[in-house]
Amino acid sequence: MSDSTSTPRPAAKPESTAAPAASNKLRLGALTALVVGSMVGGGIFSLPQNMAVSADAGAVLIGWAITAVGMLTLAFVFQSLALRKPELDGGVYAFAKAGFGDFMGFGSAWGYWISAWLGNVGYFVLLFSTLGYFYPIFGEGNTLVSIICASVLLWLLHFLVLRGIKEAAIVNQITTVAKLIPLCLFIIICAFGFSSGTFTADFWGQMNPKLGSVSNQVRNMMLVTVWVFIGIEGASIFSARAEKRSDVGKATVIGFVGVLLLLVLVNVLSLGVLTQPKLAELQNPSMAGVLEHVVGHWGAILISVGLVISLCGALLSWVLLCAEIIFSAARDHTMPSFLRKENAKHVPANALWLTNGMVQLFLVITLFSKGTYLSLIYLATSMILLPYFWSAAYALLLTLRGETYEVDSGPRSKDMIIALIAVIYAIWLIYAGGLKYVLLSALLYAPGVILFARAKREIGKPVFTTVEIFVFAAVLIGALIAAFGLYKGFLTL
Repeated sequence: MSDSTSTPRPAAKPESTAAPAASNKLRLGALTALVVGSMVGGGIFSLPQNMAVSADAGAVLIGWAITAVGMLTLAFVFQSLALRKPELDGGVYAFAKAGFGDFMGFGSAWGYWISAWLGNVGYFVLLFSTLGYFYPIFGEGNTLVSIICASVLLWLLHFLVLRGIKEAAIVNQITTVAKLIPLCLFIIICAFGFSSGTFTADFWGQMNPKLGSVSNQVRNMMLVTVWVFIGIEGASIFSARAEKRSDVGKATVIGFVGVLLLLVLVNVLSLGVLTQPKLAELQNPSMAGVLEHVVGHWGAILISVGLVISLCGALLSWVLLCAEIIFSAARDHTMPSFLRKENAKHVPANALWLTNGMVQLFLVITLFSKGTYLSLIYLATSMILLPYFWSAAYALLLTLRGETYEVDSGPRSKDMIIALIAVIYAIWLIYAGGLKYVLLSALLYAPGVILFARAKREIGKPVFTTVEIFVFAAVLIGALIAAFGLYKGFLTL
């Protein structure tokens, strides 16, 4: 393992990279909006149907209980690491590198980056699929007109971010507030339309053999619950730009609690308006169908408009996060030096160009492959599971070593329990995702070694340590199996 395994070090900043001025720093409100804006994207608007496909009311409640505990521990992990390791900028990337070496850090940054821009491709598809409700020319979001319009919007967002991180964050705050309004109206209206008889009609899903056992229902809904929470680490990614370091942890926990409440209410209330089979048949965004059932056609219009606003805000948040994660890795010489370049507004310009270039490429691929929203988000979710695991494992490692607890040892036992639960939850998510997504993730992780090797050569160091050779070999074997599976057809996207 590299030296960073035993002695965490701050991210190296080249002389040519100036720190953001105090006036460009992000306050608690902006950081919280980044967390909420990242999590509340398109997932919540499709949640009723996405959940009903896999589970009925009883399993849904169990699944949310597991998710609440697991994601809350992850939120506490990010909060604790932000306070105990203030020198580590870049969130999931920095934690993996400090705890487990350069290649694990690179893998965490690479996986998070791919997850983020793949999610943006999914958001673009869903956005224009929603517009297809009003204008059939957009179809399911993967028609030629949809891809052209998505491309125009992509580059408008690109040049907005190039004008400055703080300016883009202010726009994100406005869109975050705007998209919460239709969600709150949905909850209030559906609370009046809720029927306990509908909610308990087939509580455990025993009348629908396709759902399987309760344990299978819970397992099958896990990737959806992770998808709607991706972004919980948003504030930690921007820790270097925070006005106060303590605000990073506060923003993470505040954002998590608020979004959890929204998600559970939307999901549970929907099951009291329409039964599981009817919810499973709805077209996404399924919240529109639920509200239309209660109040009529204007309800569907309200939700569709809210989703368009929500997706625009989420796209902005994720454009920021995509660029920031590989920029942070480049500053620490784990990504090639060309990704360190910032413009006069302290925006990581090259990282932004590479990110949105990949989004553009996959938008074009979506046109020919007819990729759907769900297929894209499942793959995006699988890519972020390892970065979450490494962050939780690093927090556990600190408590086992007693590192940062030398003076204040009081919270050590509590933090150890929280980190252990977070690690177990992360492992459970990888299991719940299934072997298919483990292999597909390996296929996407493997090409990243090219950038890792270039970064290592730039600083004159060997590409791998002994341990890292075995880790990469495992990734490469998984990638080859996935490629063979796709070629033979026993593995599909």
